[in-house]
Amino acid sequence: MRRKIVAANWKMNGSEEMVRTLLKDVKSGVAGLDKGVEVVIIPPSLYLRDVQQEVKGSQLRLGAQNVARWQAGAYTGEVAAEMLSDFDCRYVLVGHSERRQLFAESESVVAEKLQQVLGANLNVMLCVGETLEQRQAGQAEQVVCEQLSSALAGLQGRQWQQVVVAYEPVWAIGTGKTATAEDAQSMHAVMRKQLAKLGAPAEEITLLYGGSVKPESAVGLFQQPDIDGGLIGGASLVAADFVEICKALEAPDAIS
Repeated sequence: MRRKIVAANWKMNGSEEMVRTLLKDVKSGVAGLDKGVEVVIIPPSLYLRDVQQEVKGSQLRLGAQNVARWQAGAYTGEVAAEMLSDFDCRYVLVGHSERRQLFAESESVVAEKLQQVLGANLNVMLCVGETLEQRQAGQAEQVVCEQLSSALAGLQGRQWQQVVVAYEPVWAIGTGKTATAEDAQSMHAVMRKQLAKLGAPAEEITLLYGGSVKPESAVGLFQQPDIDGGLIGGASLVAADFVEICKALEAPDAIS
């Protein structure tokens, strides 16, 4: 059975005060949520300890925004997967478009980071997605399938249980634009077929949608058969909006 997940990617936003106040409201808002919905908070690394303390004993889980491609060594400023494990991180983002574009992370770097996460027995949230230019050129499906193949080729057995994939069309991240529910579903179906070609138990892999998700768009997205949740950016910084998105995943067919 696929997991239902709503993950909050805070990106480079936060403060000690924000951690306390935002998480207080989020914890209260999701307290009655179906236990089948997993809520993951992914703060900047500087606040991992603060968030760890705040989510302890709640149904919230902790994630990390980035990880080093190396296990240990003279890599100033980097954070190893085993270190994240010490913080009780459950998930680690890998391959986010901002890392690919702003920090020139190649497909090989994404693959190396993914292996570090799996090796530390953590769950990876692999992000894939096309640019506007690639979509307009009719290359969207090809680009996404190649990103999946590059990162996940060679995975076997139980490793697939540690994999979550998030489709984030680059043109919809932070722009206010959201792919239609139908467009998102179409790509998620393509991704599931590609995962099967790679040897994954495709029907068991959780697929998330990310890209300017708001409470009003979450309902239609989460009604789609191949969309199992969301990776939420800006809306995760507003407790009321994030809670509504979580509730939309709990029972998407019952919310209008």
